[in-house]
Amino acid sequence: MGKRIGILGGTFDPVHIGHIKIVESFLKSNLLDEIHILVAPDPPHKTSRDITPFHHRFEMAVIAFSDFDNVIVSDLENQLPMPSFTIHTIEYLKNQHPDDTLFLCMGEDNIQIFDTWHKSREILDLVTLMVAERPGFNTAGVAAEILEKTIFVDHEPIEVSSSEYRNVERKELIPESVLDYIHKNELYGG
Repeated sequence: MGKRIGILGGTFDPVHIGHIKIVESFLKSNLLDEIHILVAPDPPHKTSRDITPFHHRFEMAVIAFSDFDNVIVSDLENQLPMPSFTIHTIEYLKNQHPDDTLFLCMGEDNIQIFDTWHKSREILDLVTLMVAERPGFNTAGVAAEILEKTIFVDHEPIEVSSSEYRNVERKELIPESVLDYIHKNELYGG
């Protein structure tokens, strides 16, 4: 029997305590043997602002998850053809890990819009969704066929906006080792 691998993608711009907490929630579920963090090179859905260069976001993720034995930070999506769609990544990983079971990990905000993802139905044929659920989460509006392929895990989210994470003055939101990298490389005005 193969491994149970979680896949968590994102821009990680920058990687922050919210990302770390969600990974901890997925691991605490005891449903996964390991989690692969996939840093997106140029996400098709992110067009409203400049994105920090991939190599910086990748290095920050490596630093942030260096203390986790069962977390692998991957640059796979930077190696695959563009645009970087989740379906292509999953198809590639399925071919590389034919004996393993893949879980696409996400926060509850993403399950609400999952049906808008490129080839979302095909994604459901290849993986089970694993959703970090905050207390009182309402699944109204999420299609039944999506919920049938979803496992919910307990999660206590940190309420803060993405822009606050990029405010390096909010030092408590970013691991110290990542903050050091941000300052050394003069990212986010820091």
